[in-house]
Amino acid sequence: MSLEDIRNEAVDLENIPIEEVFQELKCTRDGLTSDEGAKRLEIFGPNKLEEKKDSKFLKFLGFMWNPLSWVMELAAIMAIVLANGGGKPPDYPDFIGIVVLLIINSTISFIEENNAGNAAAALMAGLAPKTKVLRDGKWSEQDASILVPGDLISVKLGDIIPADARLLEGDPLKIDQSALTGESLAVTKNPGDEVFSGSTCKQGEIEAVVIATGVHTFFGKAAHLVDSTNNVGHFQKVLTAIGNFCICSIAVGMVIEIIVMYPIQHRRYRDGIDNLLVLLIGGIPIAMPTVLSVTMAIGSHRLSQQGAITKRMTAIEEMAGMDVLCSDKTGTLTLNKLTVDKNLIEVFPKNADKDTVVLLAARASRIENQDAIDASIVNMLGDPKEARAGIIEVHFLPFNPVEKRTAITYYDSNGNWHRCSKGAPEQIIELCQLKGETLKRAHEIIDNFANRGLRSLGVARQTISEKTKESAGDPWEFVGLLPLFDPPRHDSAETIKKALDLGVNVKMITGDQLAIGKETGRRLGMGTNMYPSSTLLGQSKDESIASMPVEELIEKADGFAGVFPEHKYEIVKKLQERKHICGMTGDGVNDAPALKKADIGIAVADATDAARSASDIVLTEPGLSVIISAVLTSRAIFQRMKNYTIYAVSITIRIVMGFMLIALIWKFDFSPFMVLIIAILNDGTIMTISKDRVKPSPVPDSWKLKEIFATGIILGTYMAIMTVIFFYLAADTDFFSDTFKDTFKVRSIRNNPDELTAALYLQVSIISQALIFVTRSRSWSFIERPGLLLVGAFLIAQLLATIIAVYAHWEFARIKGIGWGWGGVIWIYSIVTYFPLDVIKFGIRFALSGKAWDSMIQKRIAFTTKKDYGKGEREAQWAVAQRTLHGLSTTESSELLNDKSYRELSEIADMAKRRAEVARLRELHTLKGHVESVVKLKGLDIETIQQNYTV
Repeated sequence: MSLEDIRNEAVDLENIPIEEVFQELKCTRDGLTSDEGAKRLEIFGPNKLEEKKDSKFLKFLGFMWNPLSWVMELAAIMAIVLANGGGKPPDYPDFIGIVVLLIINSTISFIEENNAGNAAAALMAGLAPKTKVLRDGKWSEQDASILVPGDLISVKLGDIIPADARLLEGDPLKIDQSALTGESLAVTKNPGDEVFSGSTCKQGEIEAVVIATGVHTFFGKAAHLVDSTNNVGHFQKVLTAIGNFCICSIAVGMVIEIIVMYPIQHRRYRDGIDNLLVLLIGGIPIAMPTVLSVTMAIGSHRLSQQGAITKRMTAIEEMAGMDVLCSDKTGTLTLNKLTVDKNLIEVFPKNADKDTVVLLAARASRIENQDAIDASIVNMLGDPKEARAGIIEVHFLPFNPVEKRTAITYYDSNGNWHRCSKGAPEQIIELCQLKGETLKRAHEIIDNFANRGLRSLGVARQTISEKTKESAGDPWEFVGLLPLFDPPRHDSAETIKKALDLGVNVKMITGDQLAIGKETGRRLGMGTNMYPSSTLLGQSKDESIASMPVEELIEKADGFAGVFPEHKYEIVKKLQERKHICGMTGDGVNDAPALKKADIGIAVADATDAARSASDIVLTEPGLSVIISAVLTSRAIFQRMKNYTIYAVSITIRIVMGFMLIALIWKFDFSPFMVLIIAILNDGTIMTISKDRVKPSPVPDSWKLKEIFATGIILGTYMAIMTVIFFYLAADTDFFSDTFKDTFKVRSIRNNPDELTAALYLQVSIISQALIFVTRSRSWSFIERPGLLLVGAFLIAQLLATIIAVYAHWEFARIKGIGWGWGGVIWIYSIVTYFPLDVIKFGIRFALSGKAWDSMIQKRIAFTTKKDYGKGEREAQWAVAQRTLHGLSTTESSELLNDKSYRELSEIADMAKRRAEVARLRELHTLKGHVESVVKLKGLDIETIQQNYTV
C-alpha cells in the first residue's frame, strides 16, 4: 500500500489496530526524518485550509470592468475615434479627462478594499497554530502546517489537536470536541482512539501518531463543504440594477437625440457626437462603485474599532438588512463552561443548606488538574482554598467509568474523620440506599432537571468512626443534588432582546440535546418553541407540526437541537428561499458551511480557523453584544449608501432629460468637457457622504428599488425642467437682464453661446450638488444637520464652479466668463428652485407608503458616534449574572440602566471587581499548584525556592 493510497483514503486508519497504522504509514515510534517529512509534504500538502488569493493587478482592473465603467470607456472611445471628423482633430481633452476619472475612481476603490483585506489577512496570520512534533529523533515546536501522516506529536492540557491522530500508550485524555460537534461536555479518549483536528485537550498528556492532515481531516472535510458555496451578494445585484437603469435611461436619450439630430435636424456630425458625449459623461454615475466602496471601507474601519473585523465589505450592507440571526449555542450564546446554578440546588438534610452542599462537593473535587465538573464546583467558592480549609486530606478517589463518582477521606481540626462523595446521581442514590419518599423526591428532581436540560450531580457524606481510610465508615447520608448547565453569556439575553427590538429574529441552532436548547432559550428569553433536527427531514412525531412545510416550520421555530453541519446549512438555505436576509454566528468548524452560505457569516471571538475563514465578519470581543453595535453601524452606513443611490439616479435623469431637451429644442451644443468638470467636482464632494451624519433605521433596511427609481425619476425630472426653464429665460428672453439690471448689473447673454455655456454650467452644478442634502434627509433638509465635511466639500466645489463660470475663458471648452452679476443671479435662481425639492420628496414618500416621513426614525438615537456602544450595559449584565450564579439577590437589568440606580450599579460594579480579583487569585493559585507539582517531580527543594520566589 503506497502513500498515494493513504492520501486517497483507501485504508481505514481510524479503526485498524495501532501497530497496523505504523505499518501502513511506513513509520516508527521514533518519528519521521526531516527529509521524509518534506517528501510527504509534497504528497499530502500542507496541514492547513488554503484560502484562495486573487491577483492584485487583476483586482485593480476589475474595478474598470463593470457596466458603468464600460459606458465611460465607450465615451472615451467616442472622444478619440468617432469625434475625429468635421475637419476637427480627436477630442483629446475629453479623452484624457475620462481616462483620468476612471483611473481615480478605480484606484480609490482598490486602495480601500485592499486595506480592508490586509486587516483581515493580518488577523488570520496572527492565528497560525503551533505543535510539538518528533522529527529526527528530537522533540521540537513547529508550525502545525508541516505535519504529515506518520508524524508523532505530543498532546497535553490546553493544546488544540493539530491533525487527526491515533493516541498511543498512556492515560486517558479529556477532549473538548465542542468546536466540531457542538457538545459542551468533554469526552474521554483512551489509547488507540482517534482524536480530531480542531478539538482541545482538557486533561492529560499523551503522544499520538498523525493519520490525516489538511483537507483530509474531519475538520477539513466539513470545511470543504464551505468551498462549494459562492453567492452573489445583494449589494452586487442592486448595484447592477441601478447601473442598468442609468444605462437604459442614457441609451433612450441617445437614441432620441440620434433620430432627431441627424435625419430631422441635419446637424453636423461632430456637434451630434458632442451632444451624445454630454449624455454619456454626465449621465453615467461612474463614481457610484467608488463612493459605495469608500463608504463601506470607512464603515469597516469603524466596525473594527467596535470589535467587528469585516472580511467582506459588502456584508455591511447585508447586515443592515438582516432580519434573521441564526446563532450557535455552545460558546456563542453560552460560555461553553459548566456552571452550577446555586438557586436550583436541592438540599435533603434539615441540618444542611446550599452552601453545605457546594462545600462538600468542592471537597470531593480536585483542586489541581481539574476537569470541567470539578472546576465548575470549586469556582462556586469565594476562594478555591476553602475546599481544603480546616481539613487534612487522607485519600482521594478519582473519577472512574465504573464507580462514576469521586470521593475524599479527611479529618477535621477536632480529629473527626469524614468522607464525602459526588458523582452520577444514580450511583450516589445507590450508595446512600435511599428509599420511600426520599427516593421518590430525588428521582422527581433529577427528572425535572433533565426536562430543563440540566445535568444532575449527587452529593453524599459519611462519618468514619474507625478513623482509618480503609474503613467502610458509617451509613452514607444523601446531602443534595446540584444542577449543572452551560450558562448563557452575561450579555446574551440583553443582546437578543435588543436584536428583537431592532427587528432581527434570533434562532438558536445547536448540536446539544433538545432539553438543553429549550432551557437555554428560556433563560435567554428567546422562546422555547424548539424542535429536534429530525423535523427538518419531515420525521416529526408531533402531529401539530407534521403537516407543516419545512420552510414554514423553520420560519416559526425559535431554534433546533441535535443538528449537524448539513442541517445548519439547510436551515440557512431554506430561510434564504423565503426571502430572508440571514445571518449566522458560530465559533466551530461545524458552523463553517452555514457561515459561508449565510448572507452574513459572523465568527465570534476565539472561533476556529475554519469558522474565521468561512465568515464575513470576525468578532474580537467575546459574546454577541458587539453585534448590536455592528447592526446599528451597518444601518447607518447603509443609509448613506441609499442616500447616494437616490442622488445618482436623480442626476442621471436630470442630465439626460435636461441636456437632451436643450440640444433638440434650441440646437444648443453644450461642451462635453464642462460636463466632465461637473462630474469631477461632484465626485469629490459626494465622496464625503461616507462620513455624513445619519440616523440608523430602527428596522431592517433594504434596497427598495421602487422607491429609489420613483424618487430619482421625479426629482430628476423636476430639476431638468428647472434647467430648461432657466435656459429659456437666459437664451430667449431678457428676464434676468431686466429683473436684475440695477441690482447685479446683469446684461443679456442670449446671443453669446459661450456665455450661455458658462451660465448653464453653473446652474447645473449648483442644483445637482445641492440635491444631496435633500436625498440624505428624512425630514426638511435644512433641519437635519449634515456632516461638516460634506458641507465644506460642497462649498469648496461650488466656489470653484462659480469662479470657473465667472472668469474662465477656454476656447477648447467653448466657455467664456459671465461675471459676478450673473453668478449671483444663478445662485438666487438655484436657491429658489431648491426649496420645492423637499415638498416633492414628501409627496413621493406619501404616494409610496402613505406617510410623508417616518417619525419613528426621528425619535431613534444614532448610536454610531459611540465607539464602545453597549460597554456599560454589558458590564451591568455581567454583574447581574454573577449575583444570580452565586445566589445573591438579583436586580432587574432595566433597573440597572435606570438613571436613578447609580448607587446600586456602583455596588454591583464593586462586587464585579471583587469577583474579578478572586478569579485572578484563583488562576494564580492553580499556577502555584502546577509549579509545586513540577518542583516535587524534579526532586527540588521547594522551601528554598519559596524563599526566593513568590507566586
